[in-house]
Amino acid sequence: MSQLHEQKWEACLKVIKDNIPLQAFKTWFTPIVPIKLEDDILTIQVPSHFFYEWLEEHYITLLRKVIKKELGANGRLEYSIIMERNTPNSTPYTVRIPTSGKTSTRNNPVSVPLMVGNDFIKNPFVIPGLKKIDVSSNLNPAYTFDNFVEGDCNHLARSAGYAVASKPGGTAFNPLLLYGGVGLGKTHLVNAIGIEIKNKFPNKIVLYVNSVKFVHQFIDAIKNNTSNDFIHFYQMMDVLIIDDVEFFSGKEKTQDVFFHIFNHLHQNGKQIILTSDKPPVDIQGMEQRLLSRLKWGLSADLQAPELETRIAIIEKKIYANGIELPREVIEYLAYSINTNVREIEGALNSLIAQSSLNKKAITLDLAKKMIDKFVKNTAKEVSIEYIQKVVCDYFDIEMETLKSKTRKREIVQARQIAMYFSKKLTKSSLANIGAHSKNRDHATVLHACRTVNDLSETDKQFKAYLNDLEKKLSIQ
Repeated sequence: MSQLHEQKWEACLKVIKDNIPLQAFKTWFTPIVPIKLEDDILTIQVPSHFFYEWLEEHYITLLRKVIKKELGANGRLEYSIIMERNTPNSTPYTVRIPTSGKTSTRNNPVSVPLMVGNDFIKNPFVIPGLKKIDVSSNLNPAYTFDNFVEGDCNHLARSAGYAVASKPGGTAFNPLLLYGGVGLGKTHLVNAIGIEIKNKFPNKIVLYVNSVKFVHQFIDAIKNNTSNDFIHFYQMMDVLIIDDVEFFSGKEKTQDVFFHIFNHLHQNGKQIILTSDKPPVDIQGMEQRLLSRLKWGLSADLQAPELETRIAIIEKKIYANGIELPREVIEYLAYSINTNVREIEGALNSLIAQSSLNKKAITLDLAKKMIDKFVKNTAKEVSIEYIQKVVCDYFDIEMETLKSKTRKREIVQARQIAMYFSKKLTKSSLANIGAHSKNRDHATVLHACRTVNDLSETDKQFKAYLNDLEKKLSIQ
C-alpha cells in the first residue's frame, strides 16, 4: 500500500493532468518523485535546478492550487534537488528549496556549494537519472522515411540519413549536415531519421529543436543564471537534431555554447544532425573552430526535384489522401512547378480544395485555371520542361525525339520553338535552356530564337503555330 505522501501527490497529479497538455505533463511531472509529507509540507524530488526553475516559472499557480486543495490552506511544497558528483558511487548531494509564499513565480537564486566536506564537486549541474525522463523529442510523426520520396536530387542525403538511423553515433557521418534551399525536404528528412532511431532504439533520447528556439532558450538561461543547466541538458542527449544552424551566424555566445555541447556529444559517441540552407564553406559569420567541426562528418545536399521525382511526390500525396487525379493533371502540375516540394504540395492542396468546395471533378481545364494562377503568383514563370511537353504534345512527337540529334525539318523546327518560348517565358540563361535540350550550347539556342522570330514574320502558318502554343502555355 502506498504511503500518504505518495497518495497525496498522486491526487495532485490527477488534477494537474487535466489542466495541461499531455506531453507537458509527461515531460515535467512524470519524473517527479514524492519524498515525504510532514506538517502539511509535501517534499518532491526533481532532477535538476533547471527543472525546479521551470516548474516555478510555468506551473507555480497550478501547483499552489492543487497543493492547497489536497493538503489544506496551510499546505506547502518543498523541492529536493539532486546534484550528482562526477565521482562514481558517490552519495548524491541534496539541496532543499521551499517555494515562496509570495505571488512571484521566481525564487531567490540558490547558491550550490562546490565543496562538500573534503570532496570537490567537479560538476554540480549534472542531471542525474535524465535518461529516465520522458523528454519530448519534438519530432513530427508525419515526417517518416515511408513518405519521403527519393530521387536523384536527394539520394545521397536520404541514404546517409538511413545509415545514421541504423547506427546513430557509430558511423563516419557525425555530424550529418543536410543543406539545400527552402522546401526541398531537409526538415522532413531529419525528422524521419529521428523517428527511425526512436523506433529502433527506444531508450535513446532524441531531441529535435529549431535553431531559433535554441537561441531563445539560451538567452532565457542567461537571464535566469541557468546557463550550466541549459548546457548539461543538451549534453545528455543521445541524438541532437538542430534545424537551420545558419541562424547561429553572428551570435558569438550561442556559437560558443553550442561548440561545447557539440564537443561533448561527439567525444561521447552521440549523434549530431544539422540542417542549413548552404554548405559549411558558404556560411558567413560562423567561428572557424565551429565551422571545422561541421565539416568533420558528411555534408549532403538536397536539390530541386527533377520531373520524375515531382510526379512521384504528387502521386504519393494523392494516394495518401485517397484521391484520384487524371494522369494529364498530375503531369501538368509536375511540369508547371519545378521550384520546390512545398510549392508543389501547396498547388495540389489548392486544386483539391477548389474541386471540393465547388463540387467539380478535377479535370485538366480546372487544373489549368487553378494551377496557372498559383504558378503565376509564386514562380512567375512556367518551366522549360513544361514548355517542351506542350510543344511535343502539339506536334505529336516524343520528348526524346525532340531532344535527339535528328535533323528532320519538323523536329528541328519544334525544338527551335521550344527554345524560343523557354527564352521568352522563363528567366533561364541560354546555357540552361541548351542543357535541357541534350547539352546544346548557348549559340544554338540563340540561333533558334532568331530563326523563330524570322519565320514568324514571313510564314503565316508558322505564326499560327506560335499563337496556338502561346495560348496553351496560358501566358497572358
